[in-house]
Amino acid sequence: MEQRTDILIVGGGLNGPALALALAGNGHSVTIADALPEPVRADAGFDGRGYALALGSQRLLAAIGVWARVADNAQPMLEIKVTDGHAGEGPSPFFLHFDHAEIEEGPMGYMVEDRYLRRALLEAMDAAPGITQLNGVSVVAQEVDATGVTVTLSDGATRRAALLVGCDGRKSGTAARAGIKRTGWDYGQTALVCAIAHELPHHGIAHQFFMPPGPLAILPLPGNRSSIVWSERTEAAARINALPEAEYLEILRPRFGDFLGEIRLEGARFTYPLNLTIANAFVAERLALVGDAAHGMHPIAGQGLNAGLRDVGALAEVLTLARRRGEDIGSIPVLERYQQWRRFDTATLALATDVFNRLFSNDNPILRAGRDLGMGLMGKLPGLRRGFVREAAGLTGDLPKLMQGRPI
Repeated sequence: MEQRTDILIVGGGLNGPALALALAGNGHSVTIADALPEPVRADAGFDGRGYALALGSQRLLAAIGVWARVADNAQPMLEIKVTDGHAGEGPSPFFLHFDHAEIEEGPMGYMVEDRYLRRALLEAMDAAPGITQLNGVSVVAQEVDATGVTVTLSDGATRRAALLVGCDGRKSGTAARAGIKRTGWDYGQTALVCAIAHELPHHGIAHQFFMPPGPLAILPLPGNRSSIVWSERTEAAARINALPEAEYLEILRPRFGDFLGEIRLEGARFTYPLNLTIANAFVAERLALVGDAAHGMHPIAGQGLNAGLRDVGALAEVLTLARRRGEDIGSIPVLERYQQWRRFDTATLALATDVFNRLFSNDNPILRAGRDLGMGLMGKLPGLRRGFVREAAGLTGDLPKLMQGRPI
């Protein structure tokens, strides 16, 4: 027997569960399908991955009942320091320094490890009425008609919904089956990701060190630990990641510096290729894309998950208000409101990350002099600096209500 739901979400990573909670909390019935079995998703151990959650994202997680489950394991980000230079030579004397004291709302954001956030989302869904979870199944077909969408699952079952939402990543099958193409390019860079234990406290300071091959982000975790996102040319990254731990650290140390004392690896090491990929449309008849399924960008500003959570807040708000007005939530006029809200903001952010990466990931002496001068001048303009702090905190632009800490 075909089962029906208001909204069927494909993808149970981070954005999918967040959207399910936001929608269910506003009266929608939601089904969420993920290819991984639930125990595998729930029992993820420490692997070094962490997320820089802007203050706006933290507010959304609080509104959907997730933040209280991770708060004790979250590290406030109190300052951000941005420098450039060469490995082993130390940073340029010109730098940017952003301090949370320049805004009234509190920390600019929080670092939360993947294992805690993923588990908290699953626990919140288990406790939420109105959410049906389908674990260990994938969507293999989807068919749209005038009144809804029917999906076929890998176990042969079918489900019917008014709207299908793809939260299934940069290679979204949901988007591909709908004929939505993508625009983008490869950066020729790969991110090396790990966690580092260090001798001295980080004091809640995040560091971004730009080097010719790519940036190194040092992001504070609870205790004397930091998450590392280290970009290198793809060929070099493959060689580095294949090295034994001691040799890996030998290459990292001159890039990391000695300001936190002795360092050692904690948890696993892994890599992922860096590219820009944006869906040519965020919506189609009875379909919407969220997170990486709509837009994948360089991690240079740590905005990937934050951009996805903005999608979550915007789509939940558009659908909830449409439902209250008696509109068909899967219709193009309703979905266009979501696309118009998110597409310009996403394109602007993607362009900014692309330009920053190209500007800083090179050793051109003219560009280097220009960017150093720019950082020096910006550091002396309090109004501009405050604007950047608010941007980093996710407090600018047309924010969804959930990111303002307000109910829909």
